Amino acid sequence: MKLLDGKLVADQIKSEIAAEVKDHFKDKGLEPPHLAAVLVGEDPASQTYVAAKEKACREVGFTSSVYRYPENITREKLLEVVDFLNADDEINGFIVQLPLPAQINEHEIIERIDPAKDVDGFHPVNIGKMVLNLPCYLPATPFGIITLLERYNIETAGKNIVVLGRSHIVGTPVSILLSRKSNPGNATVTLCHSFSKDIHAITAQADILIVAMGKEGFVKADMVKQDAVVVDVGVHRVPSVDTKSGFRLKGDVDFERVSRKCSYITPVPGGVGPMTIVSLLRNTLRAAKKEVI
Repeated sequence: MKLLDGKLVADQIKSEIAAEVKDHFKDKGLEPPHLAAVLVGEDPASQTYVAAKEKACREVGFTSSVYRYPENITREKLLEVVDFLNADDEINGFIVQLPLPAQINEHEIIERIDPAKDVDGFHPVNIGKMVLNLPCYLPATPFGIITLLERYNIETAGKNIVVLGRSHIVGTPVSILLSRKSNPGNATVTLCHSFSKDIHAITAQADILIVAMGKEGFVKADMVKQDAVVVDVGVHRVPSVDTKSGFRLKGDVDFERVSRKCSYITPVPGGVGPMTIVSLLRNTLRAAKKEVI
């Protein structure tokens, strides 16, 4: 078993981005790429994630801004914020951190974002262009997954890939990316969800298994083919007496047992998470260079 080390690959890509920021922006006297984030409420996971994005921006030489608002923000106020960021020429791309409070319609907010600044890749224009294999901003987590497979030279053409979970953030887009005519891609992809029958039998046939179910420890060893490649997207805080924080992070896969059967597997943490953040940086760099829209 070998680890698909997302932290290692993300650090390599951040070095590449930092060199490009220096060559294309700073050495020419131009402002570096500027990534903004809108954070609503006090959700600990969202706060941690936005802080990690701020840190990554500093590491590559980006400008970073965070706009923080209380949990009770109104729909009208949040739309005003999105309109302000759309109109600000100094900001190349921005994200509205999800999830949002119950009084806010997430789809309405996402659709209000200028597709040219939608570096999370969630706007219907970017999703539609992704489906048509046109230049666009790819959703960050699927982008990170295919980059990880590519950097480890894992062959996908002709392979049987099973994706567990059909969210518009991970499962559905990664299934599209890996089935289209590209590299990585050209795979036969099966997308499973809560209504899929006999999931165990389906996953056991997978050469590559991508798990984004949101259920801690869902995938057991008997669900995995010998020498399969396993990508675990799940992140769950579970109580632990062995850590100072009182919890540890675990994924959707029973890592201890499944890893014994795999050729490659992502750890949690340190697998898909760092790749998601660095993919956001890649999209922002493309936005600053006006390469997409």
